[in-house]
Amino acid sequence: MTPKDGAADADAAGMTALHRRILAAVMAGSLILVGIVGFALLGDSDNGTQEAQTAAGSDGESEGSDSDSDDDTDAESAVSDSDDADPETDAEVAGAEQSRDEAPDHSSDSSTPTTASTEAAATTASPTSAAPTTDGSATENEPETETESDPVAEADDVDTTEAEAESEPDAEPAEPKGSVTIAFGGDMHFERDLGVRLANETTTMLSPVADMLADADLAIANLETTVTERGEPTPGKAYNFRTTPQVFDALKTSGIDVVSVANNHGMDFGLVGLQDTLDAAEAADYPIIGAGSNADEAFAPYVANINGQRIAVIGATQVLDNSVRTLWTATDDKAGLASAKEVDVIIDAVAKARAEHDTVVVYLHWGIEGETCPAPRQLELSDQLIAAGADIIVGGHAHRLQSGGLKDGAFVHYGMGNFVFYKYSGDSTESGVLKVTVNGRDIEGYEWIPARLSNGVATAVDDQAELDKWNSRRSCTDLTE
Repeated sequence: MTPKDGAADADAAGMTALHRRILAAVMAGSLILVGIVGFALLGDSDNGTQEAQTAAGSDGESEGSDSDSDDDTDAESAVSDSDDADPETDAEVAGAEQSRDEAPDHSSDSSTPTTASTEAAATTASPTSAAPTTDGSATENEPETETESDPVAEADDVDTTEAEAESEPDAEPAEPKGSVTIAFGGDMHFERDLGVRLANETTTMLSPVADMLADADLAIANLETTVTERGEPTPGKAYNFRTTPQVFDALKTSGIDVVSVANNHGMDFGLVGLQDTLDAAEAADYPIIGAGSNADEAFAPYVANINGQRIAVIGATQVLDNSVRTLWTATDDKAGLASAKEVDVIIDAVAKARAEHDTVVVYLHWGIEGETCPAPRQLELSDQLIAAGADIIVGGHAHRLQSGGLKDGAFVHYGMGNFVFYKYSGDSTESGVLKVTVNGRDIEGYEWIPARLSNGVATAVDDQAELDKWNSRRSCTDLTE
């Protein structure tokens, strides 16, 4: 063999080895390629199967929270429309749904902090399509079904729900509740010389009253007159009272916060006079109770929020002449006064107020004129109102001073006497201010401040005999000290 022939054989042998290595590499690559293709085909088949199952089980159900779509669907509708849905799984999905703009993109970074939209989670779910990933492939972010679950998605849903709970601000602490002192006065009108004083001394004529009410948190009295210049007097009545809108300016300076107009003079000048009274009070931004354009308004309480306590005050009258009872009584479709003769109605009003307030006060017009002891119908009505939830019951009408005290855990005063009235001597000038301190339903204490009418206006008197007289009149009641 020549050297040339040996070199050729060597070259041939080298080429043969190279060919074998190339062939082996090609075969190995082919196997890898077959595996990749097979894996991809298997994945597509699984996804297609899952899509078919989801489409068959849910008509239009939301597919996830990461969507480029601007249309929102109702999460509740999505859950209810699915025949195959797992109630617990769907509840988690609906609770964790987020609005499109705020939804985290789990496909790119599962550790990205999330900010959940509480409102969106509660009301809407965002429809989604396949979301592109950073490597160009597509992932299907579908709600969990019985055929397959995504542990990572479940963990993200839990984290999102916890984030929602943690992100909600703490509720503001309730305002501490403290005691409230409520003051009461009796009957008021502004006839004759009192009307002249009202016109000339609007902001000063009730200064003696203001002095007695100065340290009260809330003050209530009875306005026994209409506020009108129109209408005709009620036929057959001996006394028909009216005054001007200046009365509300005077009341504001007196410290009286709210008045009841439910009494036997509240409609002396008919429906037009009542409407004028309501309009004048509204124009003066002064609250009145016991009358309205229908029964609901007439029995609606005045509500004061004081020291964390919600105080409800209802006004009504048990004194209505039979001749005007129908005309004067507010009904579902007629203006008028809150009538305590409609016992079921006032009991219902008290029960409703009881359910929503800390303290319920009822200011009544009741009793018999000229009497210093309560009538049997007053004793009976007070029992019924206390059973319905009243904490304080105060009233007047007798134009004589009666007494007050405790009854079954409540405080009752049967007759407050005159407070601003054209009386200048005798028993009809006996007056005073009642103060009751309450904390919720607890009667913590009460005080009677004796007074006498001076120039027609209640003025405090420092007279132990007057206080003793007030206490002595409790003996003819069902009250205790």
